[in-house]
Amino acid sequence: MMRYKPYSKYKLSGVEWLGKVPKGWAVKRLKHCVALQRKKKMPDSESNYLRLENIESWTGKLTSTEPHANDGDAISFEPHDVLFGKLRPYLAKAWLSDRAGVCSSELLVLRPLELDPKFLALWALNRDFVSEIDSSTFGTKMPRAEWNFIGNMPTLVPNITDQRAIAAFLDRETGRIDALVAKKERLIELLKEKRQALITRAVTKGLDPNAKMKDSGVEWLGQVPEGWEVTPFTKMVTEKSDYRGRTPEKIDDGVLLITARNIRMGFIDYECSQEYISDASYVETMKRGFPKNGDILFTSEAPLGNVALVDREDVALAQRVIRFRMNPERIASTYALFAMMSAYFQDQLKRLATGSTAEGIKASKLFSLRLLVPSLAAQRAITTHLDHETTKLDALAEKTTQAIEKLKEYRAALISAAVTGKIDLREAAT
Repeated sequence: MMRYKPYSKYKLSGVEWLGKVPKGWAVKRLKHCVALQRKKKMPDSESNYLRLENIESWTGKLTSTEPHANDGDAISFEPHDVLFGKLRPYLAKAWLSDRAGVCSSELLVLRPLELDPKFLALWALNRDFVSEIDSSTFGTKMPRAEWNFIGNMPTLVPNITDQRAIAAFLDRETGRIDALVAKKERLIELLKEKRQALITRAVTKGLDPNAKMKDSGVEWLGQVPEGWEVTPFTKMVTEKSDYRGRTPEKIDDGVLLITARNIRMGFIDYECSQEYISDASYVETMKRGFPKNGDILFTSEAPLGNVALVDREDVALAQRVIRFRMNPERIASTYALFAMMSAYFQDQLKRLATGSTAEGIKASKLFSLRLLVPSLAAQRAITTHLDHETTKLDALAEKTTQAIEKLKEYRAALISAAVTGKIDLREAAT
């Protein structure tokens, strides 16, 4: 923020987390700056209904504009109202409405009184404001904040001209940041596409461009190298465990439970979700088979078709996860993993999938899947090649992801600094 100068004069706000604020800015309770809308509307499938999940965290944007059927009493809102999520407030879900509609009661509908609507929406994304509200929540699994606390939150009120100048500046600057983020996100998608194309080429055509080819006998597969075998996937499996069934009770500490959320395309993400079950539940949950290093984990639904190798054995496996142990005399687990990530295998899953809201595959359909299997020597060469090439692509994707996170952090910091008066944007806004 060094490129932006501070205001010339400050005063003590009287609020610890606000500190000093520009002279001339008022400090008021939020409830004195907005009118909380409480008008409820009964469920109507034709309504333009917004849920909490339709609003992106920290951006003030919608993830979807498609209408949804109500799932209970809804709150009416009008254009220029600000919707703020009171459930899990740390997600910072705030949206300036550009239409009339109804929303979930998990969203507070705030109608600005002496605040510019855009400034209010930006104030709701102020990191300190969000943090203070989050500290007031009750409930562990579904933490919520109450209006009594939120309404009494100190809120900074510059004069209306300054509010609009700040909003105009942030609209322009966050737009630039968002465009750059979108460009980098597109790069990540292109890298993923290139990664899958690289894998698919190697596991269907091999590494030798001059290899003799033969008809695979499968219309959608086309020609494959001579000596390669098209075989039912299940014939390459020596042990299968399907963990679909009752979800064990979760506890704060115990045996780590690997869920479908943890299984990404090619690796297990231990950080994204950490759930635990007791030792007693572990024995019951894993009675269908314990994992060994090198086993393949496969998500049968939500999401469908993600695969990863087991790299630690002291874990439990949740429902929607199937464990495969491959026949080492016919196929290497690392090669099978790449083959299952390829477009030809993933396309088979999509053709066999059922379900309208979440695609999934029934265990009875697994026998219909086909694998293309070369010799073990060819598998080793392909695996070595793909390990090397995908590592380079993954490193670039990770670097791009880190750049995106830094841009998002800068965006949030810029908003907070602007709406709390840490930087003077009156000249920059013009």
